[in-house]
Amino acid sequence: MRQIEQFIAGGAAGSAGGSVSERFGDVFNPSTGQIQARVGFSTVADLDRAVTKAQAAQPAWAATNPQRRARVMFNFKTLLEANMQDLAELLASEHGKVVADAKGDIQRGLEVIEFSCGVPHALKGEYTTGAGPGIDVYSMRQALGVVAGITPFNFPAMIPMWMFGPAIACGNAFILKPSERDPSVPVRLAELMLEAGLPEGILQVLHGDKEMVDAILDHPAIAAVSFVGSSDIAHYVYRRGVDAGKRVQAMGGAKNHGIVMPDADLDQVVDDICGAAFGSAGERCMALPVVVPVGDKTADALREKLIPAIAALRVGVSTDSDAHYGPVVNAAHKQRVENWIQTGVDEGAELVVDGRGFKLQGHEEGFFIGPSLFDRVTTDMESYKEEIFGPVLQIVRAPDFETALRLPSEHQYGNGVAIFTRNGHAAREFAARVNVGMVGINVPIPVPVAYHSFGGWKRSGFGDHNQYGMEGVRFWTKMKTITQRWPDGGAGDSAFIIPTMG
Repeated sequence: MRQIEQFIAGGAAGSAGGSVSERFGDVFNPSTGQIQARVGFSTVADLDRAVTKAQAAQPAWAATNPQRRARVMFNFKTLLEANMQDLAELLASEHGKVVADAKGDIQRGLEVIEFSCGVPHALKGEYTTGAGPGIDVYSMRQALGVVAGITPFNFPAMIPMWMFGPAIACGNAFILKPSERDPSVPVRLAELMLEAGLPEGILQVLHGDKEMVDAILDHPAIAAVSFVGSSDIAHYVYRRGVDAGKRVQAMGGAKNHGIVMPDADLDQVVDDICGAAFGSAGERCMALPVVVPVGDKTADALREKLIPAIAALRVGVSTDSDAHYGPVVNAAHKQRVENWIQTGVDEGAELVVDGRGFKLQGHEEGFFIGPSLFDRVTTDMESYKEEIFGPVLQIVRAPDFETALRLPSEHQYGNGVAIFTRNGHAAREFAARVNVGMVGINVPIPVPVAYHSFGGWKRSGFGDHNQYGMEGVRFWTKMKTITQRWPDGGAGDSAFIIPTMG
């Protein structure tokens, strides 16, 4: 059986810098339900070794001029594009998303790599001449040192690149702890970075569960940690990391709403919502699992169009090019989603389409769930309050615009939201007032492009900085400000007082 090991200073298990694992996790093929590989869990000693190698390599990397660091990113981008198909197939085989969706996963990460190619411009400081008599002031951004990222199973290529791309381009050494559910692509990305010219020790990959997460959070030499996962764990990571003196950004869960105004193009809305709610089997923090039609007339018309559209969705194996989505990641997650569907029924929501019990011919042991649709969901239901993270769409009816605005604004999560309308005033009012971090106007999945930044509010995000873009540059660097004067050789009383700019 294939075995996936850590990647320390360019070496896997049994090679320079590697070790033999004693604990393992199973990696499934979600389409068949069978174990296809084992991933060896790293130890605290492995982390210590990786940090030591990172500390040895990082100063020289930080001292490398930004343009040369950018060239490594350019080389990596070229290698990503050349290996896109193989990477997508490998990703799909472990995650379960269809290959086309896996390519999108890689592409969105690649866009952040492209942004990172511009790091010489992003790291430019500020300069003021003549801030005082003979005094100039300037600032610079410097790397933090050794940093780390802890990434989830649902985007095993994109989110690691969101983190290590800017961090490494800024001059840091990076330790990546990917999800143990689909770890092969993150290791392959590290191999490609090495092939692109990155020095050994600057990007290393360690596998594991909570034991490794805690070791990273507690390690005194790791200066910053970025995390993406569920909100409870994000809060835990944030608190433990901050208590250990680290800079932490921790992105949590979501319950994104799509507001449908009476003037919206319902045919377009249905297409958008089906893709946003059911794509990647709903295993996306930017999925759109709640649709809020304004007015019963809008709700009835939307429901009538959604039912046949959902019936037309094709669920298939990850290699099925005609499938709209594939299986969920493992049996435990399948059971969790189906339990939430039953909870919705028990709470009194109307189950219009039931995706439970779906079996794909020839792949009966796969982790498949058919699309489900609920109507007349209310805000007091636990199935509305919590993130389901599966192919389940809930209709929450709102009588008017103000009610629709309050729903996402008052929800515990504040990741993303969308409004569908032809009314510019309504869209502008909604965007300005909604208490959510990312807003789409007739865009169902409002993930910002790479030169902006990604981040939610409330329990969707802990910390002061968002992912990637200039926010990422700020997170992975610290600012130093220099006030300088070149005296003409004389000395006076000013040497004994705090200099002023007057």
